Order: sequence, then structure tokens, then C-alpha cells
Amino acid sequence: MSSSSTDKVRASHILIKHQGSRRKASWKDPEGRIINSTTRDDAVAQLKSLREDILAGNSKFEDVASRYSDCSSAKRAGDLGSFGRNQMQKPFEEATYALKVGAISDIVDTDSGVHIILRTG
Repeated sequence: MSSSSTDKVRASHILIKHQGSRRKASWKDPEGRIINSTTRDDAVAQLKSLREDILAGNSKFEDVASRYSDCSSAKRAGDLGSFGRNQMQKPFEEATYALKVGAISDIVDTDSGVHIILRTG
């Protein structure tokens, strides 16, 4: 195996877009009406609440991602597959690499919106 393939991680995430997101549309809000009226603080509050439900065992990460994530990966329960360095936005990459497998991140800000990340590999 080459070193590039051994340094890959795998992750799933939940993305909540907001007014400051670079692309103000998603599979569940194609015209961006909800996204355009969602402040970053509102997005963070929603994501924190979802994260607490997952950590408390009230919800499964995969189910929450499928239902609430603004990313098209929602169709795959939030799964982004494997990726290496310099393939994702820097804050997302750094947060993912810092997690242990099975751990869920705190809120991560990127140009896409706010995320929580589950490292799966």
C-alpha cells in the first residue's frame, strides 16, 4: 500500500446551511428559501440539538443525517466515503483527522455551512 492510501480517513457528516453558506440551495431546499432565512446562529443551535440527541442515544447519526443534512450525502446517511489530505475544506479535514474512529465532532464551520462529523474509518 502506498502512503497516500494509508493516510485516508472515512467520515459521515450532517451539514446545516445558512445565509453565509457559499451555495444557498440543497436537495431539501432547492430554491434556498429556508437556507436564506437561517442565520449561522440558528444553524448552530439546530445542529447542537441534533448532536445532543445523538450523543444521548435518542437518535442515530445515520437517521439524523438522512433527514436533516443539507448535503447530498444525506442519501447515503451522511457518508462521504474515504478521503485524504487536501480533498476537503481545511477546517473539515482537520476536524476529521483529529477525531478517533467512532467519535463525533463539535460544530465545524466551513464555507458550506456548519457540520458535525462522525469519523468512521
